[in-house]
Amino acid sequence: MLCWDVIQDYGLRSLGIGERLLPRDSFTLCDQLVLIGSGMLWNVYFGVVALLSGFFLATAVAVGKGSRNLLARKSSEWFIFVFRGSPLFIQFFFAYFLFLSLKKVSPIFDAFTAAWLGALIVLFLNTAAYSGEIFYGALRSIPKGDVEAADAYGFSGWPRFKRIVWPTMLRLAWPAYTNEAIFLFHATTLVFFSGFPAWQQRGDALYYANYFADKTFNPFVPYPILAGYFILLTLCVISVFGLINRHLNRHLPQEARRKLRLRPNLIR
Repeated sequence: MLCWDVIQDYGLRSLGIGERLLPRDSFTLCDQLVLIGSGMLWNVYFGVVALLSGFFLATAVAVGKGSRNLLARKSSEWFIFVFRGSPLFIQFFFAYFLFLSLKKVSPIFDAFTAAWLGALIVLFLNTAAYSGEIFYGALRSIPKGDVEAADAYGFSGWPRFKRIVWPTMLRLAWPAYTNEAIFLFHATTLVFFSGFPAWQQRGDALYYANYFADKTFNPFVPYPILAGYFILLTLCVISVFGLINRHLNRHLPQEARRKLRLRPNLIR
């Protein structure tokens, strides 16, 4: 079978398009490249959607933690503490069995036991907690002179937050937030090895890499392929976030602009 035929048969298999049965023997390098690449679609989906939605919750959590309102402050503090204090894998595990229990109560929770929604919610809450702490630290680091200048110009309340506080917070937090985004994409590999099952063998990239490693008894081909895909994905994230970082710092002199530095979280 030509590599182009493999791409046509398995290129979108993780989405349910193409051949349903996985190859059983005579695994070629093209088979492994295509199927693991197909599974990457799920990793990109989980990462992008969780990151975009978690960004707004993280902003609200950061503001809540810095609020004078006791209820808002304590709710934000405990939200951050719970999701930063427990391992992500355990969060997947408990969330799956929680949704499974709710499914017995009402069929409306049926979709929550599927990885595309249930696991996404866990990733969304997890990254919101980590990002919220990053944004809170940036919020505390805003120079008082900026706020005082905003007051002098008549800015207060929402206009001051929108035009002065929020852009400055993002500019200060963006390098650390970039590292959180990279880790989030790496963390998506835990989805199908937690409680959430891969429906009809439609798993993510690690699912297919593990499949080939089990069938060939040779992990030194599929896992390096998987690592290569994630390195390319990381380069894409750094490029996109680098452009945003440049935009956030466009008003500063060249020597004063904050540069992105990759600091991977080895333990979380």
